[in-house]
Amino acid sequence: MGWLIWLGAAMALVGVAGIVWCIRLVVRARRAGLGEAELRAQLQKVVAINLGALGLSALGLGMVVAGILLR
Repeated sequence: MGWLIWLGAAMALVGVAGIVWCIRLVVRARRAGLGEAELRAQLQKVVAINLGALGLSALGLGMVVAGILLR
């Protein structure tokens, strides 16, 4: 079950990278000096990406735990 651990770790790292990317998008949008409505629209797009990255990271961590338990 070593492959499950490595695959889960890779998924978790991709998820964390996605979360960091979302943080960078939000910081860039806030520094752009957008209006209230424009900023809200940008943040709503980022929320969907953020939730997907968080889900991928959680799934990867679950795979790591399952791989460790089955080993």
